[in-house]
Amino acid sequence: MCAPARGSVFARPTVCAMNDDVRALGRPTVVSVPAGDVERDPAVDVARVGCVITVVCSHILMVTLTADPATGEIRSVLVPTQQPWYWWATWLLQIMPLFFVVGGTATAGAWRRRRARGMARGEYVRERTLRLIQPAAVLWCVLALGAGIAVVAGAGIELVTFALSGVGMALWFLAAYLVCQGLAPLFVDLHERMGWVWCWFLFSCAVAVDLLRLATGWQWWGLLNMVFVWPLIQQFGFFRADGWFGARRRPVLVALAAGCYAVSGVCVASGSYAPDMLTNLNPPTVCMVLLGFAQACLLEVFSPLLRRAMHSRVVRAVVYVVGTRALTIYLWHLPVVVAVMAVWFFAVGYDPVPGSAAWWWLRIPLTVLCWAVVLVVAMVLRRLESSSTAPWGARPIRLSNTAVVVALVCAVVPPLWEIVTLLTVPLTVAGAVGAVAAVVLLRSGRVPSRAERAETAPTSQAR
Repeated sequence: MCAPARGSVFARPTVCAMNDDVRALGRPTVVSVPAGDVERDPAVDVARVGCVITVVCSHILMVTLTADPATGEIRSVLVPTQQPWYWWATWLLQIMPLFFVVGGTATAGAWRRRRARGMARGEYVRERTLRLIQPAAVLWCVLALGAGIAVVAGAGIELVTFALSGVGMALWFLAAYLVCQGLAPLFVDLHERMGWVWCWFLFSCAVAVDLLRLATGWQWWGLLNMVFVWPLIQQFGFFRADGWFGARRRPVLVALAAGCYAVSGVCVASGSYAPDMLTNLNPPTVCMVLLGFAQACLLEVFSPLLRRAMHSRVVRAVVYVVGTRALTIYLWHLPVVVAVMAVWFFAVGYDPVPGSAAWWWLRIPLTVLCWAVVLVVAMVLRRLESSSTAPWGARPIRLSNTAVVVALVCAVVPPLWEIVTLLTVPLTVAGAVGAVAAVVLLRSGRVPSRAERAETAPTSQAR
């Protein structure tokens, strides 16, 4: 189930540390907040859950199994991409950058709290990588096992690859988010020292990569932007955590957002970028940066409204149900949606013409059915999302930063390569092996803090 439009959004639990002393201009003020002194920002929680709901509903619209009227062959049709309104709708519904903004807000607070307690950078990266890769490892293994059983049972490799490409469309996000988490401690420190200068440097690098891609005609040079575009958008979340956006007036924020959309329009009009924002997602381009800054501004504009929405019991219930299972919902929603659509197609057999009025009306009950199954799966697998990151054994070994980097590479490479080839059987096996290897390595020990290393240094020298 190959799709050129692969936008997906997931956001981790978010807290917002607002700095009352932030200045209207200049560098961000360093915020050191003890654990327990930071309150959750309801606006960010609502935005995060809204992103999850948007991506699941978007993928429900994207997944359609139908029989070719001429040959009877089963095929996939991306109905929304065939609509005249599709390209401009992506300017509104491509909310992947917004996720990195709210994720950056959470990351800034999380690292600052741990840094204040003396945690080493490598230990922070170890914890954050495990938070994501442990649940993902289960999915990788299930997909690899399922693909292996299907091949052994006699299913054609083309059919298995077709199914895997559909259920794995959102896995690229693992690479993007892991890269951001791996760079977060360093980038927060650079953010505090350099402020917007550091952002402009990252933006210049993103532009340079785009120019290289355009000059060579090989779009996969754009993968270099995985270390520039998404971490840069995450920086906007750091500024939100500092209160930079909150210190600006609404007309200014609206003007900044409008300017970003206008510059994006110029980029598209030049012919160098696709008019739809999902095509600009993978590999990521500067259009994502512009969209991310615009969404960061608009998030602040609508924050009062989002906070008021949390006074509603219904909204609070939705935020709780989806928010406490956000990672599980994100990881498993596409396999569930593909499975539901396949069962509907083969068991029920009602196959209206894709894009017809009957097809659109059918999306309503199918959306309800998909969400019901997704939530059931999320309830069953929720414990994976809160799995411990503590090292195994009573006396864990001391990991080096190099070991953490090796584990991070094992976790990042398979979903990164999925962007290029989509999910195949060999890549699924590689993803399972890499994820399990990363979990085993990271759970085998922890990275000691500077204080812990200093305490043991005299003992080591005495020996």
